[in-house]
Amino acid sequence: MSSRTETLEFQAETRQLLQLMVHSIYSHKDVFLRELVSNASDALDKLRLESMVDKDLDVDTSDLHVEISTDPEARTLTVRDNGIGMSREDVVSLIGTIARSGTAELLRKLKESKEAASQELIGQFGVGFYSTFMVADRVSLLTRRAGQAEGTRWESTGEGTYVVETVDDAPQGTTVTVHLKPVDSEDNLHDYTDHAKIREIVKKYSDFIAWPIRLVTGDAEPATLNSMKALWARPRDEVAEEEYRDFYRHVSHDWADPLETIHMRGEGAFEYEALLFIPSHAPFDLYMADGRRGVQLYVKRVFVMDDCAALMPSYLRFVKGVVDAHDLSLNISREILQQDRQIQVVRRRLVRKVLATVKEMRTAQAERYRSFWSEFGRVVKEGLLEDPDNTEAILDIVSVESTHDAAEPTSLHDYVARMKEAQGEIYYATGESRATLENSPHMEAFRAKGYEVLLLTDPVDEVWVERVGEFDGKPLRSIAKGQVDLDTEQEREEAGTERERQSKEYADLLTFLGGALADTVKEVRLSSRLTTSPACIVGDAHDITPTLEKMYRAMGQEVPAVKRILELNPTHPLVTGLRTAYERDAADPALTETAELLYGMALLAEGGDLADPARFARVLADRLARTL
Repeated sequence: MSSRTETLEFQAETRQLLQLMVHSIYSHKDVFLRELVSNASDALDKLRLESMVDKDLDVDTSDLHVEISTDPEARTLTVRDNGIGMSREDVVSLIGTIARSGTAELLRKLKESKEAASQELIGQFGVGFYSTFMVADRVSLLTRRAGQAEGTRWESTGEGTYVVETVDDAPQGTTVTVHLKPVDSEDNLHDYTDHAKIREIVKKYSDFIAWPIRLVTGDAEPATLNSMKALWARPRDEVAEEEYRDFYRHVSHDWADPLETIHMRGEGAFEYEALLFIPSHAPFDLYMADGRRGVQLYVKRVFVMDDCAALMPSYLRFVKGVVDAHDLSLNISREILQQDRQIQVVRRRLVRKVLATVKEMRTAQAERYRSFWSEFGRVVKEGLLEDPDNTEAILDIVSVESTHDAAEPTSLHDYVARMKEAQGEIYYATGESRATLENSPHMEAFRAKGYEVLLLTDPVDEVWVERVGEFDGKPLRSIAKGQVDLDTEQEREEAGTERERQSKEYADLLTFLGGALADTVKEVRLSSRLTTSPACIVGDAHDITPTLEKMYRAMGQEVPAVKRILELNPTHPLVTGLRTAYERDAADPALTETAELLYGMALLAEGGDLADPARFARVLADRLARTL
């Protein structure tokens, strides 16, 4: 067989990443060994799975393991596995190229991060192999894919190129040899040929890995460094909290402690064990289309797949952990899983348990709940659009800001408990910020009457309040839509004559304004929601909001422009003055400009965008100049 040797260049982004690693300023360099062992464990998982699926694959799986050896004189550390291995094409595509979107984001975060964050970012982005260059002058790799005759040797100093060679003497699996830099205690470069240091790192990061991790010593028998405990299969009272935390770090690549641990078991017709974790902070890719889902699927302790979307809905994608199903076939695809009845049963139970855990957290651990909601509340509310079966359970854990307390969000249950005796609806306002909503003209009558209003500022809020429609039998009502009448029956009777008089006095002006603003509004009417502002803009009860309209357009969906309603405060001096001016000279062209300014001011007051800001500024400047 002829040997093919090539010198190839790394992809541009890979070169940048390698430079960060080669010239690393991060102090936590032990992470490189954790990543090599994790990669080796994954290779063993994949070989076990492939050997069960492909009966023609001629491999020995009787002693799958990870082996670590050192040579202090040569200053090398070697991590070897007898797992699935790689073909030449695999080596070039997996190591020569970071075949993943989000690389630019990784590089930015690594450059900005402090040393404590680097280990988390390295693991999160799935580029742990490159961390070897934090401690190595040169890295070599020898590998052969199971079932193939040819092996591949790869080597690089991390300076922009690598050498790849086809060989015929490679054992099955992968061997990574790290040619270590000199020990430098000031730069936290430890002696990674020291067996005590290796034991320390493996115990800290990899004790729970299911395969033996053996350290080759001078003795005849290699020492197994890890306990290989499947935590999810053990009773909770037999597992220490530190063991849970270590396992969480393994499955999440997050080195902060989890916020909550959920250990559950399903028995009966379909048995499974689940060990789930709610992180203490949101991962960087929570809102990225290709972000990790987190939950791994095992069948009788045999790894089947990462990021099993069939087990956890999108709105709980931050949940990490493992589900071990006893009765599934190993030869199962993601597409089949989506339709599998047993998996659907497990999914429903997992979702109910996670939501119930958060609800219990809210009741018994208020600070932990607040931390959870600040990190994940926005994504949880997506479930109100995706998961009608659990709408009630999700609403039970929702927290929203309200006018009741500037510092403390409220639950919907607490809002309902505080509702006025005659109040039949839950009032809410949507917008970009609390400050914008609190200063909106729409709020004036509600503030004057002492009605509490929910202040919803997340983009998803625009959608779910419309979709859900009600809570606890009380309709959800936007204060910026439809007619508002907060008066009691007695107040309506007392104000009836005055309103009738105002309707007659303003009838002609409203007709004029409706015509002058016909391109932008569908109606001009008197308002019962304003107390201090001259005007506001509202929508009909079933119109989509301007924010939602912009969201649809940003997603490339064409929606027809929606004309809204201009409401006037009949007691405001500007509006009464406009009526007087109209009665004095209905043909005065300045009236049309005043109508335009009035509409623009109402739009700005609610945080809206002017269609032609330059014209508005010009007309306003001209009118101000005339008053001087």
